[in-house]
Amino acid sequence: MSHLQEIKVKKRTVGQKEKLIKNLPIINVNCMLHEDECHCEWCNTELKIIGKEEVRQEIEFIPAHLKVRKIMRYAYECPTCKKDGADNIVKAVTPAPVIPRSLASASSVAWLMHQKFELSVPFYRQEKEWENYGIALSRATMANWVIKASNQWLKPIFDLLHQQLLHSRAIHVDETTMQVLKEPGKKATTKSYMWLYQSSKDSPEQIALYQYKPTRAGENARKFLEGYRGFMHCDGYEGYNKVTEVTRVGCWAHLRRKFNDGIPKNAMQNKSQSEIGKDFCDQLFKVEREIAFLSPEERFIQRKEKATPILNKFWNWVEHTNALKSSILGKALQYAKNQKPYLMNYLKDGECQLSNNLAERSIRPFVVGRKVWNFSTSTKGATASGVVYSIIQIAKVNGLSPYKYLQYLFEELPTTPFKEEPELLQNLLPWSKEVQESCK
Repeated sequence: MSHLQEIKVKKRTVGQKEKLIKNLPIINVNCMLHEDECHCEWCNTELKIIGKEEVRQEIEFIPAHLKVRKIMRYAYECPTCKKDGADNIVKAVTPAPVIPRSLASASSVAWLMHQKFELSVPFYRQEKEWENYGIALSRATMANWVIKASNQWLKPIFDLLHQQLLHSRAIHVDETTMQVLKEPGKKATTKSYMWLYQSSKDSPEQIALYQYKPTRAGENARKFLEGYRGFMHCDGYEGYNKVTEVTRVGCWAHLRRKFNDGIPKNAMQNKSQSEIGKDFCDQLFKVEREIAFLSPEERFIQRKEKATPILNKFWNWVEHTNALKSSILGKALQYAKNQKPYLMNYLKDGECQLSNNLAERSIRPFVVGRKVWNFSTSTKGATASGVVYSIIQIAKVNGLSPYKYLQYLFEELPTTPFKEEPELLQNLLPWSKEVQESCK
């Protein structure tokens, strides 16, 4: 006898389906009588339509397909001049290619970048998908397209955004591991790193930049942020001390995790010391939630008023709490003492944050992708990956469709003389009016 358990289905909210499909184009499927059936079965009079009703709505999936775009250039001549023996031939202007002497188009390069770097579909899987579309596009070709298009067209946008990031009042920095197989002077199994630099959530221009580097040395962050003078949010990694001329802001979320790790799994009658430490952190985060929607100026005032009493009690508790140095609690307390100047710096400006969670959320898409494609083959590929991830993340945080933005850049940049007139790149940044109108 089988034991069947009733499954409770959550009732749908009225109008939920309509909300899901409100932005999709509509195609009416008209169900009508065949011509032979349009006569009355009793008197053979022709039937007339008296109304119609909607029976149901369905979502139709239309698979992607490929077409070959032949760029045909027309030539013109002046017949009058020709009669006089002078040839005057004019040829039409053609769009510049994304990658010369290749089959690559703006849409195809944007699509494979969207697939790999936004949806985490590795090239070997895309290879099979392209084959189903009707073309044998190898993973090596796809990798070359990404590297060339990134270097030629996306890197200038990346460099301009880099310069604008250095004028931010506050930034967030993080790094994570990656593997590069063919890295000069290193074994294939050696760790390399992807660094992330992001503007604060209060910045009018949202920027998130990824940069591949072969090591975790703090010198990498120092070089990237050379000339920066604002607030730098980061974790407790000592390498960040290499970045001078900044006000380093510590991450309370990291400290909270350290206290959380020390809480006993079995329930206790009284709160453990680790739980008390975590509770202090939770109180600070509660304050941040209450003031999150205020302006930086108002947030600065409210934060000092509400958080200072909690902080005073917390540091007093830290100084008077004893624990073995080797214990989880002992390590958490020592971390708090070592990081105290940085942890307190978030009080100095309303644009500062209590944690570095913003950077951790932004670096997560790279971590998810890394689990799927595992490694980069070359340093050129790793560098290009950082640039493409940057453009995709910047599109997302500025409310754009990453695929549409990539395609837009590959259509516009080859015909834009930005090397001679660098100011033209400003019109292609994600917050420009034309980009916002074209790439939603």
